[in-house]
Amino acid sequence: MIIMALDHVRDLMHETSITQIPTELNTASPQLFFTRWITHLCAPIFVFLAGSSVHLSLKNKNDIKSTKELLLMRGFWLLILELTIVNFAIFFDIGFHTLIIEVIASIGFGFIILGLLLKLSSRTIGYIGLAIIFCHNLLPIIPLAESSVIRTILAPLFSPTIIPFLPERVFIIGYPPIPWLGIIFLGYACGHFFTLPDHKKTKLFLRVGVGALLLFITIRFINIYGDNEQWTTQKNGLYTFLSFMNVSKYPPSLLFCLVTLGIMFLMLAVAEKVHKGIQKFTIVYGKVPLFYFVLHFYFIHILTLVMLLLQGIPWSEFEFSNGTFGRPKGIETGIPLWTIYAIWIFVVLVLYKPCLWFGNYKATHNKWWLKYI
Repeated sequence: MIIMALDHVRDLMHETSITQIPTELNTASPQLFFTRWITHLCAPIFVFLAGSSVHLSLKNKNDIKSTKELLLMRGFWLLILELTIVNFAIFFDIGFHTLIIEVIASIGFGFIILGLLLKLSSRTIGYIGLAIIFCHNLLPIIPLAESSVIRTILAPLFSPTIIPFLPERVFIIGYPPIPWLGIIFLGYACGHFFTLPDHKKTKLFLRVGVGALLLFITIRFINIYGDNEQWTTQKNGLYTFLSFMNVSKYPPSLLFCLVTLGIMFLMLAVAEKVHKGIQKFTIVYGKVPLFYFVLHFYFIHILTLVMLLLQGIPWSEFEFSNGTFGRPKGIETGIPLWTIYAIWIFVVLVLYKPCLWFGNYKATHNKWWLKYI
């Protein structure tokens, strides 16, 4: 949750964020590349742990019917939340000229499908998840005509898609549902890992994490399958390494999943050994992830508008309908990378007290709507 805020501060406020892809090696500095790459960890870990939380919840309740009902309701709620409150937080566009499906909706879709499949064993669901993760990269090499009906139907499910609708409005599927479904399925199947005794759990997490990273290195080195972009030799060793690590999040490729989830397992292996003070601080955000997610987007976007005003951009020139977060095209705006890190830390610290308050409120109240936030 904390690292995620770094990416969103960069995305809305960095001086090159609306003109440059941060992982484009021809233009990005290693510092900018790393700033973007480290946040790749966030979405797959969110989705994986969302699946694991379903497994743990079902284990505690031992009631498939009530768990299914909760998943269906929460899934539909997350889809609605994405298309309304979250979309407005991203663009501040009252006309909703751009509707985008991202991580909240992908979790919502995953909850719905997972709820419908709860009667299957966790092992079966895990095998389905692995099959999706390892095989969905085959779709682009299937010889289907661009205009074929099958490709038209499958494309939005497997790859980012832009769908125009109504005058001057577009619907963007930024997080295609099937690849992310594979991650939430895998997370569900691995939920029982968290119930193991500590010494067994740590050992298993280490083995799985190291195994995933070794498999990533092997497949990436072969450079044939596993990602839409192959790595290439660059102008020096550092940029060649960046090319090697430059895996695709849209959609999350096999290699993307192996490296991010591999790192996740290593993080889980050492999480309980982290200093208690750090645990106490970070768990405040982890207890209220959806509350934090929505709140941090609105806060960062307000800071973005303040930045524009301080840079002399009059309100009349703010552009909200073209997907640039209010920043007018053709005018230099934004702040340098070092300032992005400063504002990121500021955002996280400012949101600590609201998250602490809401976490305590949830713990001491039993209102029905709290289970959805």
